[in-house]
Amino acid sequence: MKIPLPFLFPGTLLLASLAMLSSTVFGVNSPLPPPNYDESRVGSFTLPEALRMADGSPVETAQDWTRRRRPELLELYRQHVYGRTPQIQGPLEFRELDSREDALGGTAVRKRVWITLKDRPAWKGLEVLLYVPRKRSGPVPCFVGLNFMGNHSTTRETDLPISSQWLQFRAQSGAPPRKGDPETPESSRGFQHGRWNPEAIVGAGCAVATAYYGDLELDFPTGWTQGVRAALSPQGAQTEWKPDDWGAIGAWAWGLSRILDFLGTVPEVDAQKCAVIGHSRLGKAALWAGAQDERFSVVISNNSGEGGAALMRRQFGETVEVITARFPHWFAPRFNQYVRHEDACPVDQHLLIALCAPRPVAIGSAEEDRWADPTGEFLSGYHAGPVYRLFGKQGLASPEKPGVGTGATGDTISYHLRPGPHDINAEDWKEYLRFCKRHWNLQE
Repeated sequence: MKIPLPFLFPGTLLLASLAMLSSTVFGVNSPLPPPNYDESRVGSFTLPEALRMADGSPVETAQDWTRRRRPELLELYRQHVYGRTPQIQGPLEFRELDSREDALGGTAVRKRVWITLKDRPAWKGLEVLLYVPRKRSGPVPCFVGLNFMGNHSTTRETDLPISSQWLQFRAQSGAPPRKGDPETPESSRGFQHGRWNPEAIVGAGCAVATAYYGDLELDFPTGWTQGVRAALSPQGAQTEWKPDDWGAIGAWAWGLSRILDFLGTVPEVDAQKCAVIGHSRLGKAALWAGAQDERFSVVISNNSGEGGAALMRRQFGETVEVITARFPHWFAPRFNQYVRHEDACPVDQHLLIALCAPRPVAIGSAEEDRWADPTGEFLSGYHAGPVYRLFGKQGLASPEKPGVGTGATGDTISYHLRPGPHDINAEDWKEYLRFCKRHWNLQE
């Protein structure tokens, strides 16, 4: 059965307007409810058991998990949440655009590389910006993540070209400028430097590779027609989606794995020590990439919220109903059927964390980011613990969320709650660098 593309809401509507939107797209003739920020109204819920197969049989060993439960859960996420990621079609090509040996004030080597699919020219490709420490004794670990405004926005270096895809997004999305956004393309240079701070990452002895997420798919309802989803679809620019077709989160996750493919060809980078990281919607993509691609040695979710680290069954902050109304292009069409019926979904997000086992996972929340449900993000990490214990690893020891400015670190799962709003900043990076360096056996 095929499902027509749903009615598409603009992705930049203010939260205050959400309650006025009709949810007739789901067959419900009532406005979207306001967000719940009262813990007493969350209600009770039952999570799917990590260590029980769909047929009811128990998962008792790491081998049971690896051979039986993990493949079953991946298939459930493909069918019900993110959709089915297609295989790479044709060889990847990596073309170096330019390089500098004296980047970041002489502390780093910088490379810009264009990734394309040789047999799929309809996809324009992905531009990767890579910084590697200039002083190194051998291959170094690398953080891999997508950015929101183009590579030129992640660094204070002014000789990078402004992303043409980001300019296209501004022109085509129809979204009004948000307060604080750069007023001109030139003012976007370094605009999100604080979210990346490559100087700090390089100073810690690590590399960082990033790419603009719009190179994979522009983040508005029809952005897929110019992105990798259209290029890899057998139907091309199709007008209907099957229930388990992949959404934009799947496309962005696919791109993260292609960056890792490239890093495997870079002698300065240790491709066995690459952490996938993402903030907000790109945190959702990082989790899905890490769940699917076991080559990522560490998985990091920052403020990823609904559809990311937060438990969907917790009715707090953003919900399945709201996220699918605002961003229907992010998920598989079948995910819509769990609007107001989250308990019917065969998975919840603790299982997404568990799919990364036994690899380390770091989850970061912000105190003021109630929309992303910090408690739900913490509980996903906690309830993934039984799977890690199968591998002899320690998860989060206590079900009590730590206080603001403190963290809870198990052997392989960590969680921190910092003060402030929805963002990724120097405090978050300090936690992630510490966590990764411990697991990569690097000196502090």
